Amino acid sequence: MRPSLSDYAHLAGGKVRDLYTIDDEHLLLVASDRISAYDHILSTPIPDKGRVLTAMSVFFFTRLTAQNHLAGPPDDERIPEEVLGRALVVKKLDMVPVECVARGFLTGSGLIDYQNTGAVCGVELPEGLVEASQLPEPIFTPATKAALGDHDENVDFAAVVEQVGQALAVKLREDTLDIYSRAAIFASERGIILADTKFEFGVDGDGNLVLADEVLTPDSSRYWPMEGYEAGKVQPSFDKQFVRNWLTGPESGWDRASDVPPPPLPQDIVDATRARYIEAYERISGLSFDDWIG
Repeated sequence: MRPSLSDYAHLAGGKVRDLYTIDDEHLLLVASDRISAYDHILSTPIPDKGRVLTAMSVFFFTRLTAQNHLAGPPDDERIPEEVLGRALVVKKLDMVPVECVARGFLTGSGLIDYQNTGAVCGVELPEGLVEASQLPEPIFTPATKAALGDHDENVDFAAVVEQVGQALAVKLREDTLDIYSRAAIFASERGIILADTKFEFGVDGDGNLVLADEVLTPDSSRYWPMEGYEAGKVQPSFDKQFVRNWLTGPESGWDRASDVPPPPLPQDIVDATRARYIEAYERISGLSFDDWIG
């Protein structure tokens, strides 16, 4: 008989995920259907989003050679029935307080940094780049982990060295760029551009660097269709950029600079966002989302 979620102590909650303690060595990582944008948790959930994020993470965790935090299958008997399909049993780690971001294309906060300084996180880039330009090579653009409701702050490599030490900082950069590069090739073979992605790492009891949290999901990555790609314009996407675009567009009536929280999402935006998440999973994995558990 599976345990109930109430059998586990709630350890922490983020914008999308909740952590529960299973025992001294294992945690239950639960992905919700919550969606966040511009440092706000929106009042409207996206149905099945938590299952898509979990399915995508499992797909890549089991295919990457990097050591990861999975400690059981997605149908592990320690997972309560009410969160089956959107929860994983994972190893307890000492998490590294750095958001490890790899960028192969210029967009988002990276584009803003570049326009202001000619660089992203201290990495100098060629002149003349525009929205969605492909970079000469992927770059490591870390960020500090912000508290819930605050904004992650882009930092340079020296700041990471100062925070975690030279050896670990170099390892974080190497692993981030290696995983991104391999995933970008994998996605491109399926007609999708992996513009950028964010990883989180932890350290286990033996001192090994371990890939943790989620990996290469539509929440942590920007996926663009390769068909129709053209630098100089905002690309259609398989991620929550669709929601961001609606929030900052005229239809929402929301002022991002105000203290007012974002409005509820209309049903057509909810449905379209859900469809984009599922399409990203199915196109990249080659699997049917209907076959995922839960």
